[in-house]
Amino acid sequence: MIYVGIDIAKLNHFASILSSDGKVLIEPFKFTNDNDGFCRLLDVLEHFDKDCLIIGLESTAHYGNNLVEFLVFRHFHVSILNPLQTSSMRKNRIRKTKTDKVDTFIIAQTLMTQPYRLFTQYDINLLYLKNLGRFRQKLMKQRTRNKIMLTSYLDQAFPELQYFFNGIHHKAVYATLKAAPSPDKIASMHMTHLAHLLKNASNGHFKKDKAQELRVLAQKSIGSSDSSISIQITQTIEQIELLNSQIEDVVSNIKNILLSLDTVIMTIPGISYLEAGIILGEIGNIQRFSTPHKLLAFAGLDPSVHQSGNFNANHTRMSKRGSRYLRFALIYAAYNVVRNTDIFKQLYNKKRDAGLNHYGALGHCAGKL
Repeated sequence: MIYVGIDIAKLNHFASILSSDGKVLIEPFKFTNDNDGFCRLLDVLEHFDKDCLIIGLESTAHYGNNLVEFLVFRHFHVSILNPLQTSSMRKNRIRKTKTDKVDTFIIAQTLMTQPYRLFTQYDINLLYLKNLGRFRQKLMKQRTRNKIMLTSYLDQAFPELQYFFNGIHHKAVYATLKAAPSPDKIASMHMTHLAHLLKNASNGHFKKDKAQELRVLAQKSIGSSDSSISIQITQTIEQIELLNSQIEDVVSNIKNILLSLDTVIMTIPGISYLEAGIILGEIGNIQRFSTPHKLLAFAGLDPSVHQSGNFNANHTRMSKRGSRYLRFALIYAAYNVVRNTDIFKQLYNKKRDAGLNHYGALGHCAGKL
């Protein structure tokens, strides 16, 4: 076999090629992180039998993703190494040297001496799921911040509104505020227009009597008619609606990827496409985990250990040291599965009877998924 070690950076990568006996076939060379650089790498690799090449690179944030896709799509054997593997190899060297060129040799030598797993198109799809799942979480946080801001603006502009509608984050409220973002504008709106607006936005739930009550409430409101607050209200609502649309688009893309994977996780009653996408994306290739306990530890669902002297705690909380995205998805999925599956419902009730709280029992169910 022939081993290719690639050291990844933002602008320039370095690569070297070693034979199976450690002989340097190609000295370290630099290639840029663009199409010209990737083509230069291909020109070097074409001198060797593709089936005999094993290409390795460290997992370094997102900088190597494009190169991995580039090589996998061209049917090269690519392995992404854990930096801990190369770090242990680096410590075995007599001289304490770390340069991009030296790192290429270390990566290639790690491939030669330690177990590795080849990256496939399936892994790339899982990476897409991971990116989309985490991006959705960011969008959700942005939407939450905007909703909090909108509430604070309405506390000044129309404080009575949230109690009138039993909350402000409804389509009917948004439609009304976009058309009339202050009490005086709502009070001056024609009754026919206001009633039609509420009826359409609420799918017929709010009738003309609701519009009449709203206008009376607006006439009596102590809210401010400051135009600067009105601008903030309308633009914040537009941002929330944009984020809603973006979140729906992300979930739709997650669903399309899952349909292409045809995964068995969707056969579990109660698991949605969103939860399945986050779970698969965060876990990646499940073959990375040799035992179920290691997977639970990665999700932070394993029990923490509390021991001192002869004392060992029998009941401890989950460690919460792993991927919070995976932990959230597993707990939420377990909640739905418990509601839809008798076996998991019985397991949940058994753990609750044993003294576990709600989330502790759900965490145990999540570990069994």
